[in-house]
Amino acid sequence: MLIAVAGAFTSPTTVSRLSYSFDLPGKPAFETNSDIVERFGGGGATDPLLVVWHGTAKTSARDAGVLREFDRAAEGVARSVPGTRVITPRTAPDLVTSDGSVAVAVLYPPVAAGPDPYVRALPALRKALAGAHVAGRPLELTGAALLAEVSSGEDRGTLAEILFGALGALVVLVLVFGSLLAAIPLVIAACSILGTFLCLLGLTSLTDVSFVVQFLVGLIGLGVAIDYSLLIAMRWREELATGVDNDTAVRRAMATAGRSVVFSGVTVAVSLAALIAVPLPFLRGIGLGGLLIPLLSVAASVSLLPVALATAGPRLQWPRRRTPSPQSRLWRKIATWVVKHRWPAVVASTGLLAVLALPAFDLMLGTPRWDAAGTTNPAAATAESAIKAGIPPGVLRPTEILIPSGRVAAAVPELSAVEGVATVVAPEGPPWQADGERLVLVWTAADASSETAKHALDQIRALDAGKVGGSSAEDDDFVSAVYGHIGWVVLGVAAVTFALLARALRSLWLPVKALLLNVLSLGAAYGITVWIWQEGHGTSLLFGIPASGSVTTWVPVAAFAFLFGLSMDYEVFILSRMRESHDDGADTPTAVVEGTANTGRLVTCAALILFLAFVALSTVPSVDVKILATTLALGIAIDALIVRSFLAPALVAAVGSANWTLPHTLGRILRVPR
Repeated sequence: MLIAVAGAFTSPTTVSRLSYSFDLPGKPAFETNSDIVERFGGGGATDPLLVVWHGTAKTSARDAGVLREFDRAAEGVARSVPGTRVITPRTAPDLVTSDGSVAVAVLYPPVAAGPDPYVRALPALRKALAGAHVAGRPLELTGAALLAEVSSGEDRGTLAEILFGALGALVVLVLVFGSLLAAIPLVIAACSILGTFLCLLGLTSLTDVSFVVQFLVGLIGLGVAIDYSLLIAMRWREELATGVDNDTAVRRAMATAGRSVVFSGVTVAVSLAALIAVPLPFLRGIGLGGLLIPLLSVAASVSLLPVALATAGPRLQWPRRRTPSPQSRLWRKIATWVVKHRWPAVVASTGLLAVLALPAFDLMLGTPRWDAAGTTNPAAATAESAIKAGIPPGVLRPTEILIPSGRVAAAVPELSAVEGVATVVAPEGPPWQADGERLVLVWTAADASSETAKHALDQIRALDAGKVGGSSAEDDDFVSAVYGHIGWVVLGVAAVTFALLARALRSLWLPVKALLLNVLSLGAAYGITVWIWQEGHGTSLLFGIPASGSVTTWVPVAAFAFLFGLSMDYEVFILSRMRESHDDGADTPTAVVEGTANTGRLVTCAALILFLAFVALSTVPSVDVKILATTLALGIAIDALIVRSFLAPALVAAVGSANWTLPHTLGRILRVPR
């Protein structure tokens, strides 16, 4: 409790020290972008801002007078922030649409460190825009950095997301316990989350920890801690129903369910530790912060929870004094049917998961398209109107190339000839050249996240005209850095997880089956995420925005780490109970039915709580976080409804007595007690 109180008092400091950096040390685009920012003050991985003018039926930017007025106005806006570089239609004629209805100027203000690179520049720019008009029409501001901008009333923050998740969890817990006991898992979760935030504070003193961790600690911590406390509390109620005294019931619950919680928590931590092996500070920070979640949840569940049950447990069962049957009749019927029809259940479940996973083969990694932010703010609406009028979408996210000054004249025609490139701009003057190199901008005809633009980027790099930077180039390097060696990371996690499960379950085939089912479950989660977000089936209905066109580069690896661990939670809960039943003398079909009947309700409730937590996370304005939340929520639902309810018990029943054996040599290596 003292740790939790300390975590509550220090949480604002912890949040303020989280990192918003996505550094890729040693990667060409990152090094080029860092060089661009150092030399020119802005740009690089930070996309520019756009000043947009919309004409009328009587005013057109094709009119020389209107165009001169717009150029002067845009340059005046740029001067409001010293050090801002500007490109107007005078330098790049493609910044005016063919019908003259829209004119655009591209601004590169100096960037600031932190979540908002233009936090210092925007107030002055907006003040200057407020007094600027061209042909009686106002100027508007947009840019990739502003597309997801929301009002302070819409950006609720981490605490609000946790409260939304906690409210959904409370409803489920009240239905499960029907008594004041429903509050205990929430207390354990609160202590776990606050304790994790206190540990994060210490971690931020040693390394960078990504801002994403605050959402994951809050919502995954809520779900995992409730899962663990729910498992122990329900086993405690089951033991009480046998007629033993309260202290004995607590001890038995800890010796059985408590043991499962420890193994489950360690397994989840191992899967999250996989991110530490990825050679990127951003994901390492998520891995380090993320593995604290299950460890602190386990710590609270095996220390504070048994004390609470031993001292106040019986009194908290008011108003439901009668302890209900620990077994679910519904899940007993389901398990009996699955065991009886094991092979049809295996074939049907596997086929369904395979169908859900098919879209994953078309997975495209990158930054979501410019229009995926919707039009809920003026900047997004302005960008949409400008691009629909004919401004190249690549203006929002240009490729920036540092080229030796003497080679610029030859490089521009080569770059212009690349398929998919709309315009190449080589501004002159001191703001655009330094140390013998010029900064040249390439705008693609399609969105930077599209297949066409990615192909154009590959061709630009192949030309070797200079050092290639920009946000899309850094995305490309991110993908190669993270996923180039991801297979070894996955194999390492699988090996450690197998060893842990083999020791916990004293079996060879149960861990193998668990790992194979995780592959199917993860594939289905990725597939349906691609189908919804990348292909746009349901984004408009669910979120009111169009398709993202791609899946955020870091989402699959982060989702793997969390879903792999969380699904193992349920696997350990169910298989441990089946193993226990078999050790008590039941044959395999009976052990499957008994294990499922005793854990089916628990797994369903735990999955529902996590699902609601991730639904709460999906209300965060960031499209990247929405995609992650969708992957996690659907992954949990698929795992609980298909894999753990039907496929897992059917496979255990099909394998038969081989489930319960462990080769002697492997047992000695793992030091499995006889």
